[in-house]
Amino acid sequence: MISYAFRAITGTSPLQKTLRRHFGRVPLGEIATAARDFPVTSRVDLQTALEDMFRGHAEAKLLGIFSPNFHESPTLAQVFAGGPFMMDIGPLQHDEIDIGERLPVRCLRNGLWLARHDALPFAVLLAPSVRFGQVGGVHVEVAVPSGESGLSLSQDVFTDLERRVGSGRTYRGRVISLERMVDPTGRGGAIKVHRLPSVKRDDVILPARTLEVLDRNVGQFVAARDRIKALRFSGRKGLLFYGPPGTGKTYTIHYLASQLPEHTTLLVTSEQVVFISEYFRLARFLEPALLIVEDVDLIARERTHMHGPGEEMLLNKLLNEMDGLREDADVMVILTTNRPDQLEPALASRPGRIDQAIEFPLPDEDGRAKLVRLYARKLDVPVALVDTIVRRTQGVSAAFIKELMRRAAQFQIESGADTVLQERSVDRALEDMVFAGGSLNLKLLGGAATTLDADRPSLTRITAYT
Repeated sequence: MISYAFRAITGTSPLQKTLRRHFGRVPLGEIATAARDFPVTSRVDLQTALEDMFRGHAEAKLLGIFSPNFHESPTLAQVFAGGPFMMDIGPLQHDEIDIGERLPVRCLRNGLWLARHDALPFAVLLAPSVRFGQVGGVHVEVAVPSGESGLSLSQDVFTDLERRVGSGRTYRGRVISLERMVDPTGRGGAIKVHRLPSVKRDDVILPARTLEVLDRNVGQFVAARDRIKALRFSGRKGLLFYGPPGTGKTYTIHYLASQLPEHTTLLVTSEQVVFISEYFRLARFLEPALLIVEDVDLIARERTHMHGPGEEMLLNKLLNEMDGLREDADVMVILTTNRPDQLEPALASRPGRIDQAIEFPLPDEDGRAKLVRLYARKLDVPVALVDTIVRRTQGVSAAFIKELMRRAAQFQIESGADTVLQERSVDRALEDMVFAGGSLNLKLLGGAATTLDADRPSLTRITAYT
């Protein structure tokens, strides 16, 4: 909490005059302010909290505020002191914020509430938290007469706001990422809500041993977490998902998000790792939370393989944030990589940061058979054809099977056949995927090397790649 004492001002802007009248006989030199910045995910809940708070003040007045300075947070100090970027009364400006519902929520951008509490005047400013032109959250500032009564009122306002915001559920249970985005409907905001399809357990095709380890370290751990913490053990968790591309790491994360509806899932892609500190801050604010860092090898490769101090700085941020989680934090960090051999030992080999590594291997015969049936969708695949596809796709990834079934469906449609999949449609799909696009296309789809039968394309040898 930061406090200021102000000198008397001589400005004559309408906003300054309004504040003079509101504080009445209180000299402006005896007005103190306190400010706090809230995470960007609290914007909707914070506005709701302020509206609820002032609903109990019959004489409360809300003013729109305009600030010509877009490079720093508007403050009441600027209003009181004037200056080259003088703030003034303006229209109530709103943004349409996507929160994952059918309709967006309209949020106030800048606002100033004037009210009284037991005859004590006070003001509350709501504005974007801006640093070097970048919006990083929500700025709330309270102005009160200096003295014990004013200090107590200021503290009560922030305590009430924290309680209300803490119980808000705008983004709880959502899958979100920090992205400045505007979609085709005109909705925008600094938070993107991902509408992931719900994934059932039967749709997660992994070896039984992998599923067992996954359930014990995620679902069962979450179910027992409160009792684990009651025994004075840590409630945080760090997992590493590793394996070749296309083996289901991201798909499994979608499954976990579906199975933990009370957890907020934060997705950190490779281009967003510069915001890793803010992501950890949001995870602590929104706990219980899953924090997913995809392709972690891009920022956590072994130091001898780094290309400059910037990469090492991002690695150190990640390590420091993982170390900085409280023992009782209900935060689970999941890192994914296709190249576990390139990870920095300080992350992958030091106990305490990663509790469990889980391998996602290429599917075996039983797994490929299940994948064929899963990705056949509404196609009817005869048992004999399933066996043929399994035999001819040794060494491919789950992503390869998914694309194979889609292309086979396309050839089935083009041939005018019914919904019973024909082997010739599978042959044409394999020909298209394995040979028409060359070795690069095969790598993109989930394999590395093939041999061709004399009569038809087959995948008799496909080696895994990293």
